[in-house]
Amino acid sequence: MLTKKGKYGLKALVDLARLPPGETAFINDVAARNNIPKKFLDTILLELRNVGILRSKKGPGGGYSLSRPASEIRIGHVIRTLDGPLAPIRCASRTAYEACDDCADPETCQVRRSMTDVRDAIAAILDNMTLEQFVAAGGQVEGATEELPISAAS
Repeated sequence: MLTKKGKYGLKALVDLARLPPGETAFINDVAARNNIPKKFLDTILLELRNVGILRSKKGPGGGYSLSRPASEIRIGHVIRTLDGPLAPIRCASRTAYEACDDCADPETCQVRRSMTDVRDAIAAILDNMTLEQFVAAGGQVEGATEELPISAAS
C-alpha cells in the first residue's frame, strides 16, 4: 500500500514536473498547492534530492526542481525510495527479502508464491511508468479507479 509519504512525494513530483523548464518552486508553495504539511514535505524532498531525482538551489530564484526530464524518472524508483520495497510481504521482496518465522519451506509456500506474482505485476507497471506518463494520465494518486493506458504499462 502506498503510504502518505509516497503519496505526498508523488504529488510534489507532479507539481514540479508541471513547472516550465528551468523554473524552481519553494517548498512552501508546493506544500500549499498540494495540501501537504510543510515539515513532512521537507523530509520527502530531501530524500528525493539525495537519490538524484530532485535538485535544490538556495537564495533568490531558488527552490526545488527535477534533476532530469520527467521522461527519465520512473515511478517505481520514486516509490521504493520513499516507501521501500513494492512487495506486499517481506518474503516476496527482491530487494529486502526476509524469511517468515512461520514458514517451513519458502520455495513451496503458496502465500509467498502468490505475493511474488503480485509484486511482479506491480513492478511491471511502476518500473515502466515515467513521471511524464504519470503527469499526462492526470497524476492521480488517491483512489485511482481508471485503468492505465496501455502505453504506460509497456
